[in-house]
Amino acid sequence: MHKRGLTATFLLAGLLLAGCGAGNESQSDSGSAGAPAVGEANKAADQAGGGAAPEQAAPNQGKDATAQAPDLRVDQRSIIYTGSITLRVDDVTSAAAQVTGIAAASGGFIGGDERHSGDGSSTANITLRVPADKFTSAVDQIAKLGTEEARGIDTEDVTEQVVDLDARISVQKARVDSGKRLLAEAKSLEDLVMLEREVATRESDLAALEGKKRRLSDLTSLSTITVVLLDPAAAAVEPKEEPPGFLAGLAGGWKALMASLGVLLTVLGALLPWIIAIGLPAWAIMHLLRRYRRRNTPALVTPAAETPSSNP
Repeated sequence: MHKRGLTATFLLAGLLLAGCGAGNESQSDSGSAGAPAVGEANKAADQAGGGAAPEQAAPNQGKDATAQAPDLRVDQRSIIYTGSITLRVDDVTSAAAQVTGIAAASGGFIGGDERHSGDGSSTANITLRVPADKFTSAVDQIAKLGTEEARGIDTEDVTEQVVDLDARISVQKARVDSGKRLLAEAKSLEDLVMLEREVATRESDLAALEGKKRRLSDLTSLSTITVVLLDPAAAAVEPKEEPPGFLAGLAGGWKALMASLGVLLTVLGALLPWIIAIGLPAWAIMHLLRRYRRRNTPALVTPAAETPSSNP
């Protein structure tokens, strides 16, 4: 019994010493420049969670991670909808007006309108921005305006990006607020300049995060629909896929060769007038100088080689 009492006493003393050490470390950390930001972030998290956080944590103990994850339904997720549809219509102008009316009735607007007419045919390429909840109905209404030739719908789930941006923005706001408080308490010029630079950097980072959040909010709240209208005489434009492998390489090399020859011929065409204007007179002058030198230069006479005399 005596030994058990000593062991309990030693354990209690160790726990007290560990608690004192943790308290000293927390007090020393709170005096640093980065501690206010952490404190503000924790305070904001406590305020957001409220007093019910400890109570909610107790029932969740013992459950697995999947049970603790939030159950986001489809209508709660952030999804970007993008669609395209190609229609063959009798009158492109009339169909384009109807497409514009569908966008306005859905609470959207025209993001782009490009039309071409000529050679007895006309086409229109219209970009619509409509609310995400009206995306499907708008596409179905547009499909009834003519004969549908092609349709493509793409979705992108950006819920995780939105949640991550919200958390980073919240933390960054806390850092900006703590930096401003420290700036107000600056007592020296050096500290003032350093804190102003730090606050400006934090505000710039916060503005960048908020810009990304606005961009995602725009893409998720307003869907994009590209409508291509063709009259009966217009030819459908389809992308041509190049054959892979050796044929693709041969076609690419031939195109590069023709492009290089075109550049070379262009350079020669630009230099040809200068060659004619300067090169021909220069060649004529050099030719005359050579003839003049030949006439005025005395001919060099070489003595004939003596023939050996024959002995009698």
